[in-house]
Amino acid sequence: MQTTAPTPTSIFTLQFWLLSLSSFLFFASFNMLIPELPSYLTSLGGAEYKGFIISLFTLTAGLSRPFSGRLTDRVGRIPVMAFGSIVCFICGFLYPIFTSVMPFLLLRLVHGFSTGFKPTGTAAYIADIIPATRRGEALGIHGMCASMGTALGPALGSYIAQIFSINALFYTSSFVALLSIAILFNMQETLPNREKLSTEAFRITGRDIFDPTVFSPALVIFLTYFSYGAVLTLVPDYSDYLGLSNHGLYFLVYTLTSLLIRLAAGKVSDRHGRVPVVIVGCINLIIALVLTAYASSSFIFLGGAVFFGIATGILSPILSAWTADLSHDQNRGRAFGTMYISMEAGIGIGAYISAEIFANRYENLTTAFLLSAALAGAALIYAVVLVYLKKSSSRVIR
Repeated sequence: MQTTAPTPTSIFTLQFWLLSLSSFLFFASFNMLIPELPSYLTSLGGAEYKGFIISLFTLTAGLSRPFSGRLTDRVGRIPVMAFGSIVCFICGFLYPIFTSVMPFLLLRLVHGFSTGFKPTGTAAYIADIIPATRRGEALGIHGMCASMGTALGPALGSYIAQIFSINALFYTSSFVALLSIAILFNMQETLPNREKLSTEAFRITGRDIFDPTVFSPALVIFLTYFSYGAVLTLVPDYSDYLGLSNHGLYFLVYTLTSLLIRLAAGKVSDRHGRVPVVIVGCINLIIALVLTAYASSSFIFLGGAVFFGIATGILSPILSAWTADLSHDQNRGRAFGTMYISMEAGIGIGAYISAEIFANRYENLTTAFLLSAALAGAALIYAVVLVYLKKSSSRVIR
């Protein structure tokens, strides 16, 4: 892995496509488990702990972000990405061994380190090799690849578990993570002045936890990704309630929908600004959550998935590009660490609170999703205020 730091004029480089393929495999690896874990935990006697499946995963992901951001800026992008994939690889083999509730929850805690590291290194790597004027487009394309993994993973995971066994699903997840690691070793490092791994690299300061330069995208991410935690936690039970045997169908629909919008949203934001496009994303997210909250049939339920896909297809690449725009080159890992801390906090808190509201009672699903819609509404208001303040500032300057 040689060090190189030039920024190409084209986004269609071998490094970019290798990174996108690695992300596809990585996201498929851990997402294929999600639809089957609630019923698996119930079979272990832990039905009341469903909210911890996602919240524990995101807890360690969030706690590890300051470290992954610091290591990304000092040790290198590729080692941080590789560590995240290795965690997925190891955890897949341990699930069949940890067959009681508390060891299972402990493993979910450890598994969270995977997303605490891999996406942080990936985001910094993309920002290194992509011109600033094409970040939205590039992140849209990369997001399409990651979303394909997110979409195909749950559907494939449910299929494997139903046709073969839950253990076959765990081993498949581990194998897919191994493939994502192998690809990384054919890539070149982009951090120009790498340091050797030392204890100094793990000394965290307040700025490593929160970079104030990216406050706005971090806040919007927290408010909007609360709903993602609710979806991950409640959709499998909602699917059972509506008679959908494949718990991954909602995930498949919304992710495939997001693929159709990501590239266009990225290009539009490159030309017209991030915040106006974020506003459109928030509006679609509110529609999605209201439809899902009141879904009385699989048609309305999957209709909500379509709008959720449009929203995530817009918000995911744009919020990442917005973060890259505001970050400083020498602290890019820290900025993305802050972004992902906000994301994991939103997902984890959303998963836990939604599960508490649900309490295994189907009549509570509406309330849980309406709470997510309210927070998405708060994000919408904040984004609108930002646009208004920018326009007001422009008028004063004139």
